[in-house]
Amino acid sequence: MAITSANQLELLQTAEAVAREKMIDPGLVIEAMEESLARAAKSRYGSELDIRVHIDRKTGKATFTRVRTVVEEVENHFTDLTLRDARAFKEDAEIGDEIIDEVPPVDMGRIAAQSAKQVILQKVREAERDRQFEEFKDRKGTIINGLVKREEYGNVIVDIGRGEAVLRRNEKIGRESYRPNDRIRVYIKDVRREPRGPQIFLSRTAPEFMAELFKMEVPEIYDGIIEIKAVARDPGSRAKIAVISYDNSIDPVGACVGMRGSRVQAVVNELQGEKIDIIPWNDDQPTFLVNALQPAEVSKVVLDEDAGKIEVVVPDEQLSLAIGRRGQNVRLASQLTGLDIDILTEEEESARRQAEFAERTQIFMDTLDLDEFFAQLLVSEGFTSLEEVAYVELDELLVIDGVDEDTANELQARARDYLEEQNKKALERAKELGVEQSLIDFEGLTPQMLEALGEDGIKTLDDFATCADWELAGGWTTVDGQRVKDDGLLEKFEVSLEEAQNMVMTARLQLGWVTIEELEADAAAAAAAEDDAEPAEEEAGS
Repeated sequence: MAITSANQLELLQTAEAVAREKMIDPGLVIEAMEESLARAAKSRYGSELDIRVHIDRKTGKATFTRVRTVVEEVENHFTDLTLRDARAFKEDAEIGDEIIDEVPPVDMGRIAAQSAKQVILQKVREAERDRQFEEFKDRKGTIINGLVKREEYGNVIVDIGRGEAVLRRNEKIGRESYRPNDRIRVYIKDVRREPRGPQIFLSRTAPEFMAELFKMEVPEIYDGIIEIKAVARDPGSRAKIAVISYDNSIDPVGACVGMRGSRVQAVVNELQGEKIDIIPWNDDQPTFLVNALQPAEVSKVVLDEDAGKIEVVVPDEQLSLAIGRRGQNVRLASQLTGLDIDILTEEEESARRQAEFAERTQIFMDTLDLDEFFAQLLVSEGFTSLEEVAYVELDELLVIDGVDEDTANELQARARDYLEEQNKKALERAKELGVEQSLIDFEGLTPQMLEALGEDGIKTLDDFATCADWELAGGWTTVDGQRVKDDGLLEKFEVSLEEAQNMVMTARLQLGWVTIEELEADAAAAAAAEDDAEPAEEEAGS
C-alpha cells in the first residue's frame, strides 16, 4: 500500500483503536508504525541506509528521510559523509551534524506490509508488558482475587484482570486442585521482568499470605493497634502466628480469634482447614518460646545466645506433645522464634546434670588429691574448674563446710602447682612444634593456647595476624538453611569473638600492618553504619 492522503488519517485511527484495546499510550503504537515503515523503506532503498520515518500526530502524514552524519573520515559511505561534501547541502555544516534528505514515500508490497504488521504487534506486546509490570510491581505483597484459566503440569494459570499470573505447584496448599473459572484468592509473592514479559508469581503457602488474611479479617491489625510479629506455617496442616498489642486494653489473641472464633475461622476456611495457634509475642526469648511451644508445658529453658540455640526441658509425659506429630510443633516453634530448639525430658536433663557433676568431681579428685566427698562439696558450691579454685578469693572457699583457712590455702596451693606444671608441659610442647618466641611473648595467649595454635601450624606472630576472628573463637554459618558450627582453635579456652578480634588487631598493630588511625577510622565508620541501620530497622518493625 502507498502512504496517500486517503489513508493518512487511517493510520491515526488505527493507532487510537489499538491503544484503546490494549490500554497503552497511542504514541507507542505510532512509534511502532514509524519503525515498521522505516523497515519497509530500507528494503526498497537499501538496508545499509539510515532511513527514518516521522508520522505527524495531527494529520497522519508520514515523512520519509535519509540521515547522514558529518565525519572527518568516512567509514561507511551509506551513512557518513565528509565535511566538504556536507557543505554542498548545508553551508554551515560542522563535524557531528546530521544531513537530512527527504526521500519519496514507498509503496508497501505484501511482504513489506506483513513485516510492518509484525513490528507493530511486537511493539504493542512490549508496551502491554511494560504496562502490566508497572501496574503490578507495587502490588507485590498483597492479596488479589483471580479466576482460574487452566492448569499446566500442576501450575495454575490465573486471570487477574489485566493479565495472567502463575501459581506454581509448590505454592499450592496440600493437594488442592482447581477447575477453569474457579475463583481463587492468592498472595502476590513476586513480580519480575522476564524476556517473555512480566511474570507475576502467586502463592497460597507463603507465611505472608496468612498475615494478610488476618489483616483483612481483624480491623485492629489493619489499623496498626495489633502487629503480627512472626508467622510459621506447615501449609494445609498447622500454623503458629505471634501477635502483640500496642493498646493495653486490647487482648491481641482475643482480637484475632474474634467472637466465638469467627475471625480466625474465616482464615482457617480460606486455608483448607489449617489449624492456627495464635501466640502472644514477648521480647524475652525464653518466655516467647514457652508460649510458642503451646499446648505443651515447659519446665525449664536454657538460652545460648551466641549459638542461637535454646534448650527446653519438659515433663516426661509432655515430650510427645512438645515435639508434635512428625516434629511439627517444635519445627514451627523454631521457625517462629528463629532459634534451634533442643527438647529434653526432665529425666534426660537430670541424667546429664549428674554426668557433669561426676565428671567435675573426678577432675578435682585426680588433680587436687581429694577424696570423693570433699570433691563433691567443691562442685556443689559451684566450682567448675581448677582456675576457679586456684585464683578465687579465699573467703569463697571458707564458706564451704569443714574448710578452714589452712585447708583453703592448701587447696589453692595444690591447684596452682598443678596448673603451673600443666603450663610448663604445654609450653615445652609448643616449642617442640616450632612456635617462635614472637608468638610466645604475645600478651593474652596461655601456654595451652600456644600448644593448640602450634598443632594447627600457627607458629609465628605473622601467622597469628593472618587469622580471622571466627577461626580462633569459632562461630555459626548457615548452609542450605541449616546452622552449621565452625570450631575455633581457641574456642575450648572460652575466647569470645570480640577477644579474638582484639588479639588479631593487636598483632597486626605490632607488625605495622595497620595503624591506630586506620583502626579508629574503621571503628567510627562501623559505628556510623550501625546508627544508620537502627532507624531503618525501627521503620521496618513499625
